[in-house]
Amino acid sequence: MTRDDLEGPEFTDAYTEAMAKIIEAKREDKPLPEAPEPEQPGQVLDLMAALTESVQQAKASCGEKADVHELPKKTAKKQPAKKTTKKPAARRPRSA
Repeated sequence: MTRDDLEGPEFTDAYTEAMAKIIEAKREDKPLPEAPEPEQPGQVLDLMAALTESVQQAKASCGEKADVHELPKKTAKKQPAKKTTKKPAARRPRSA
């Protein structure tokens, strides 16, 4: 926000503009502005399919002789730390 050389439609601060419209609508007790629909819906990726495809491509580029190891199974869980009991502080005798 402090640089002046970034201009153009791709550098507009839509969030600040939207917040200003919402604040103004609340100040004047008007209904909130409608949120614009996104131009393109977000793309959902299947990560397992992408990983499988990547492994297949790696196998093909190295030939089928490449070693592909299975991930080790988790066998033992880490034990939680033991709780210690807090001892009361030693009291000093009162001097009269």
